[in-house]
Amino acid sequence: MWRALIEPALLFATPFAIYVLFHLLQRRWPFVSDFWSKGVLSWLAIAGLAAAIFGMVLLGLATRNQGVYVPAHIENGRLEPGRFE
Repeated sequence: MWRALIEPALLFATPFAIYVLFHLLQRRWPFVSDFWSKGVLSWLAIAGLAAAIFGMVLLGLATRNQGVYVPAHIENGRLEPGRFE
């Protein structure tokens, strides 16, 4: 469950982290309010949403060919583990 929440959040935060890293490499303190105008925040949010959506679509396409999941069940008195068929 946590993985479904953390992966998109990390993908969304990636542009913000790159922006901070860019300012650190320029030897500027990145947490000055002048660097975080509404326009910059808007573009970073749009880039973060695009990265999160693209990442989730890519993940969905990558795991699509695994087949149907059969959950763990009891068969003939034995516990059969879950598997993809």
